[in-house]
Amino acid sequence: MSTPVVTTAGTPSGRARNHLSPGRRAWRRFCRNRRGYVSLWIFSILLVLSLFAEVLSNDRPLLIQYQGGHYFPFLKAYPETTFGGDFGTEADYNDPAVQALLTRDGNWVVYAPNRHSFGSINYFTDQPNPAAPGSTNLLGTDDRGRDVLARLLYGFRLSVLFAFALTLVGTFIGVLLGALQGYFGGKFDLLFQRFVEIWNSMPELYLLIIFASLFQPSVLLLIILLSLFGWMGLADYVRAEFLRGRNMDYVRAARALGVSNRAIMWRHLLPNGLTPVITFLPFRISGAILALTSLDFLGLGVPPTTPSLGELLAQGKENIEAWWLSLTTFGVLVGTLVLLIFIGEAVREAMDTRRGAA
Repeated sequence: MSTPVVTTAGTPSGRARNHLSPGRRAWRRFCRNRRGYVSLWIFSILLVLSLFAEVLSNDRPLLIQYQGGHYFPFLKAYPETTFGGDFGTEADYNDPAVQALLTRDGNWVVYAPNRHSFGSINYFTDQPNPAAPGSTNLLGTDDRGRDVLARLLYGFRLSVLFAFALTLVGTFIGVLLGALQGYFGGKFDLLFQRFVEIWNSMPELYLLIIFASLFQPSVLLLIILLSLFGWMGLADYVRAEFLRGRNMDYVRAARALGVSNRAIMWRHLLPNGLTPVITFLPFRISGAILALTSLDFLGLGVPPTTPSLGELLAQGKENIEAWWLSLTTFGVLVGTLVLLIFIGEAVREAMDTRRGAA
């Protein structure tokens, strides 16, 4: 006796799944991975909080009500004379004398939750630097007296935004060059592959050291230098997708109808070849964060005054007794990379069309 086969194509839920767009089905597969879905939410919340770092961690007050007027020091610098002081220079809001001026005669001040910025130094403390965590500095200070919590917050934002920019530039170059290689093939592909092999053999770290000695270190310079080498791996995957797809029947039909090469590449081959691009995005972002941290640790990254996770790790190496420098920075770095890895695993499963819709 044969077993009847039950299908869901005719049911309402089956018809609903059949009418879902490919992007909607991929999002449902992504949401089924609870670990990746929760990691995306956590990473998004941390990123949004870091974008408002000036509001969450700042040595300047957010709002001052002084003699009937309202001032916003975190947006604009005010001289001390504005609040009844003696000097025409910018007010130091950590100075007890200035704080007394701001709170007398019914005046009031609204401070950030963490009353330190990434570069602010409290000259009125009596503790040596680096100072251990306490009520004034929740995660302690570095060897120059700067608040570690503030530098972690601003450093996390810099690392993530740098990784986004580097990933965007590298992905654009890799997709463009890989698509040209795969679609046209022939001698162009052969010659360009030899160029890629030669360029890939260049000592990237030595070139970074040379350029760091010739030019002023900056975030833009790092993005340009790392983008010169970060596109090759992705270009190979895109090239393979275009080599496989250019001989498909729908591409031949488009050529027979007189569709231009640009239209075929953009409207037909590229959407079908984006699977490896999207799958590798979270891993490329985590790799960019790790690259920036490594360069900053070696002193080849951003300028020293810029908040950076790698610079904090370097300080932890130089100050072994200041355990809070290495431990907190290591926790932030590892936590960020773990979240991105979980997101990447969920994206990989979402792009696997062999899995069910939901």
